[in-house]
Amino acid sequence: QVQLVESGGGLVQPGGSLRLSCAASGSIGRFTYRAWYRQAAGKQRELVADILPTGNINYGNFVKGRFTISRDNAKNTVYLQMNSLNSEDTAVYYCFARMSGVEYWGQGTQVTVAS
Repeated sequence: QVQLVESGGGLVQPGGSLRLSCAASGSIGRFTYRAWYRQAAGKQRELVADILPTGNINYGNFVKGRFTISRDNAKNTVYLQMNSLNSEDTAVYYCFARMSGVEYWGQGTQVTVAS
């Protein structure tokens, strides 16, 4: 059984930075698809960034060079470094993984950007 646990969310001022972490417990291979999604109040969940099993990385159009996704296979952990945050980035951020056709979601971590 795989569990995903996010951490690193919180309140940050506009222009600030946060680093989210997603630690996977259980057996998760290094070629597992990993991603970050977010869902703002009243909006649909959207893809923030992902890392394909090939190592290719994709970002949502709204990222515009501000975020960086990375993974540490030794720690089964994926990170999301977020810079130049603005109020539109306020949302619950979810960690996601897909392995052998099974999808896993973390419980979410709240990111609030406000002065």
